[in-house]
Amino acid sequence: MSLLKRCFVLSAIVALSGATALHSRRPNARPVYSALTLHEWGTFTSIAGTDGEAMEWWPLTGSADLPGFVEHFRDARFKFSLRGTVRMETPVLYFYAPREQAVSVSVRFAQGIITEWYPHASRVEPAESISDMSLSPPHGDASIAWDAVTLTPALAPDFPQENHRSHYYTARQTTATPLRVNTSAGEQYEKFLFYRGVSVFPVPIRATLAAPPSDAGTKVRIENRSQGEIANAILFERRGEKLGYRIAGPLQDTAALDAPELTGDLDNLCRDLEGILVDQGLYQNEAHAMVETWRDSWFEEGSRLLYIVPERFVNAVLPLTINPAPAQITRVFVGRLELVTPVTEEAVQYALLTQDEATLAKYARFLEPILQTMLNTEPDTTKRPYLNAALDKVRMSQFYLNRAKVE
Repeated sequence: MSLLKRCFVLSAIVALSGATALHSRRPNARPVYSALTLHEWGTFTSIAGTDGEAMEWWPLTGSADLPGFVEHFRDARFKFSLRGTVRMETPVLYFYAPREQAVSVSVRFAQGIITEWYPHASRVEPAESISDMSLSPPHGDASIAWDAVTLTPALAPDFPQENHRSHYYTARQTTATPLRVNTSAGEQYEKFLFYRGVSVFPVPIRATLAAPPSDAGTKVRIENRSQGEIANAILFERRGEKLGYRIAGPLQDTAALDAPELTGDLDNLCRDLEGILVDQGLYQNEAHAMVETWRDSWFEEGSRLLYIVPERFVNAVLPLTINPAPAQITRVFVGRLELVTPVTEEAVQYALLTQDEATLAKYARFLEPILQTMLNTEPDTTKRPYLNAALDKVRMSQFYLNRAKVE
């Protein structure tokens, strides 16, 4: 090989160094990373009121989808009764390390509470339950810390597993470095650091519905309220077995989106969304794991906006500190803003009149804020007592459901 060619090859290798994975030619070989790298994905879920702002609701109402080994905020009754405007769902921190090493990790959560985590954390604050079941007005910040996490690239440990199905396990389907946390009860192994929470911070997007709806459906007006570009947004709608979506592209200030035609294909949407996540810096297997984790939830009945939360915004509401500092940090969060459209209102109202429990169950944890929105916008005063009664019934049933989870 000539000297010129050698210099060219050497330059290419240097360009790929730092946080880049150098993949072995052997099939199924574990990638080798030249420097410590961290990737994170997560979701912020809210529901838009009539003014486009995020409403207060019971974010933790719904099925318990986490394995039993996951740790919870110590007052479970408080957790299931907690009201907020944002559910921070399943952030996972993936590490990629060239060799075994110890790291410390801490995360602060603006105006919120950390509700679940795994492996065992060194500290979760506030340690005491706040007296009010609502985070409004804000009670201050929460935090979680893992003081001694050992990254173990040479090991292939058995991760904890339970017999029942959980989306939690899907997040393991990556090439991330396994990690170990020592506890008083023994060692815990996982593919990531996991945590969840509830907050009341203002979400970076506002969405309102055009009134009255046009023949083509409801137009959604979007306003970017962050200090950075929203890299992409998707308007999604599902009615029974039919679904549609409209990709908005980058959003600097405002945009107006027509309702999508319900002629879409879910597999195509998942591929499009994975491509968007890869464009934001996730590895392909991370993007696939994220979409598969939330496939049943993101694409359930109803209408919603899915958008890329600007990383600057993520760093402001969820400051992350890692020591020693990784060579590269990539944080990709998807915002989910649920929309109460006229079609949703009609479906819920008809289901209430016909006592169609199956249809009402499709809206699950969002049913209470949907009914509140319907009550706020109902011009016929004769219908308001009926909606009030339905709202009271839903709140009571959710209250007893939440009590049953902890008794």
